Amino acid sequence: MTTDWMKPHLKYDSLDWDDVSEGDELPMVARVVDTSLVVLGAVAASRDFYPVHHDRDVAVAAGAPDVFLNILTTNGLMASYITNWCGPDWDLSSISLRLLVPAFPGQKLTTTATVTRRYEQDGHRLLDLVFCAETDFGPHCKGTATIKRAA
Repeated sequence: MTTDWMKPHLKYDSLDWDDVSEGDELPMVARVVDTSLVVLGAVAASRDFYPVHHDRDVAVAAGAPDVFLNILTTNGLMASYITNWCGPDWDLSSISLRLLVPAFPGQKLTTTATVTRRYEQDGHRLLDLVFCAETDFGPHCKGTATIKRAA
């Protein structure tokens, strides 16, 4: 789905094709995971009512120290990390990730990415990326994404 309708309302610049190369690293972004992010991401944003994402007692009874991020919230965080970097002239073509260790409230989630491929195809300029988000316990997720822009 194209986001062209949003572009006039966005107030930041887009990545210029000539300013990016294979091997470029995106700026690291860190944020503290809080309970509101975990609960609202699960219940309100993705309608995931599995109790380990909003009920601390259930999460602890299941062996976790607290509630933890669900995969849809993690997907959203990674997608926004990438699209905030590239800007509104680019579209997120694909994203795929694998969850590793859970992310709990109070932990810092640090996200990094690298451009692995820069190419043109079917009238678009494309960038492939690999990304990773880490917590105090280790890698929370690893994945790949492709962004595209009209040539």
